[in-house]
Amino acid sequence: APGHPAHTLVNAILAHFPHLADIGDSLRPGVVHRLDKDTSGVMLVAKNSAAQADLAKQFKSHSVTKAYLALVRGRLEPENGIIEADIGRDPHNRKRMAVVAAGREARTEYRVIRYIGGYTLLEVMPETGRTHQIRVHLAAIGFPVVGDKVYGVKSPHLSRQFLHASRLGFKLPSSGEYVEFESELPEDLAKALEAIG
Repeated sequence: APGHPAHTLVNAILAHFPHLADIGDSLRPGVVHRLDKDTSGVMLVAKNSAAQADLAKQFKSHSVTKAYLALVRGRLEPENGIIEADIGRDPHNRKRMAVVAAGREARTEYRVIRYIGGYTLLEVMPETGRTHQIRVHLAAIGFPVVGDKVYGVKSPHLSRQFLHASRLGFKLPSSGEYVEFESELPEDLAKALEAIG
């Protein structure tokens, strides 16, 4: 992966499944979607070109179900909501994304799981898949993801942002059967929750 030559998901995939080198993007062979750097959770990897094409089509048509756990600073109300704001390159910093009028349509649904002291634990469901969408949308409404060094502030309890891809649902390319996969909260994020609450 660019900027991360060793110990990457791509290197691990190719070590176990060398035939995937020819599937999809050469920088991300077999990988159907991406997670932001320092975001943990469920990843989907296709086993062949036909599956890659089918799954990519599902992502493009927004028929894939995605859910993330995010911890934000502050008490987010109402407890359920939808953020609709176009996202594009930040005109002041091209390395960042921002809510901009000339951006691409982006829609993020959220629901409060619980309030913990001065924080809110959310389940976040992005309906579109813009770069940094969840982080940009939550920061734009004044509730940055805890530990987000780009759109928020560092956290004494974490070395990365508190964002975890907890659930991914899609139709199997081979049968059309809908399946869902879940990923438990990793140890570092679970410990951060314990530390604040």
